[in-house]
Amino acid sequence: MSAGKYRKEHNCLNCGSHVEKHYCSDCGQPNLELKESFWGFISHSIAHYFHFDNKFFQTLTPLLTQPGQVTLDYLAGKRARYINPVSMYIFVSIVYFLVAYSPEHKSKEKEHVSVETQNKQKAALDSVDKRLGAAGILKHAPGIASDVRQGIKEDIDKGTFKSMTFNQQSAVLADLKKQNKASRSDSLARIITKFSEIHDERNDSTYEAYLNRQKHLPLLEKDNWFERMIKKRSITLGAKSEVIEETLEHNRPKQYFLLMPLLALFIMWNFRRNHIYYLDHLIFTIHGMTAYFIISIFTQPIIKYIFGTDSIISTIIKIGVVVWICWYMFNALKVFYQRQKVVGKMLMIFILYYVAFRLTEMIMLNLIYYVAV
Repeated sequence: MSAGKYRKEHNCLNCGSHVEKHYCSDCGQPNLELKESFWGFISHSIAHYFHFDNKFFQTLTPLLTQPGQVTLDYLAGKRARYINPVSMYIFVSIVYFLVAYSPEHKSKEKEHVSVETQNKQKAALDSVDKRLGAAGILKHAPGIASDVRQGIKEDIDKGTFKSMTFNQQSAVLADLKKQNKASRSDSLARIITKFSEIHDERNDSTYEAYLNRQKHLPLLEKDNWFERMIKKRSITLGAKSEVIEETLEHNRPKQYFLLMPLLALFIMWNFRRNHIYYLDHLIFTIHGMTAYFIISIFTQPIIKYIFGTDSIISTIIKIGVVVWICWYMFNALKVFYQRQKVVGKMLMIFILYYVAFRLTEMIMLNLIYYVAV
């Protein structure tokens, strides 16, 4: 590690032994000048604490470009050039979760249908009429044309109904039911059913409101105890969704860390004929996860803060990351385990890890849910 200017004297300032070159052969302390610049002191302190020196970059390049080779060299005893796998993983994972996994605060805004939106909806219906007319459907198949227009109209009305307040929805539903009672229209009954579902969902914003609505329902229409339990969970999750999501993202580092030994176990099961120690599989897994974190440190901020998570470019970047993961895993398994046919084993490892990830996420979600309740 480059640590500054070396002293010309050959006595060790720590133990007093004779120093032949740059390091004391007895205690290992570098024979450095005591005086150094402020920035030199800061940079050397950080480098020493995180082992963030030339070893980091000597490890970084082959780790990303030569999958599996760093692990092979490290286990073969060629360790002087590489940083310790755990030290590198800890440093990179800290940076990763600071940069890539900062949860976004999403504000929930009410939907409002403006005059401009209504004009666009009318224009959409007019456009449909023109297309149907050009195709001859209005003339030869008026029933089909009517169904198409009615479906579009219902979707538009559904969006408008969602934007109303609870009392406005109640008034509209009451008026529609009166009209349906007089006309007995199938299309009107269908609209009432859809609107009633939206209205009930708005009404059940709290579990108390849901129970109150259940009391006024006929006996055969009331939910049983299991349905009530599911509804309570759904309402609670919806009301505290932002807190639960943030807590879940906050615990991602623990989830990844706990799953890493399990991933190493999955790899060991698939390559048990190699007859190597579990620790070797774990070091291989640590190197792989570190490489993934490094790639994500560069790609996630670009997706989140430059192009946006829903943009086409972000989608392309995400696909590129998935392709890179497959390429990296394929080559790493071939190099480290000295196998040529690894596709089947690689897919099995991915499936096992995905199942484990989802199961642990479900457990975390349940724990967070009960704490939130």
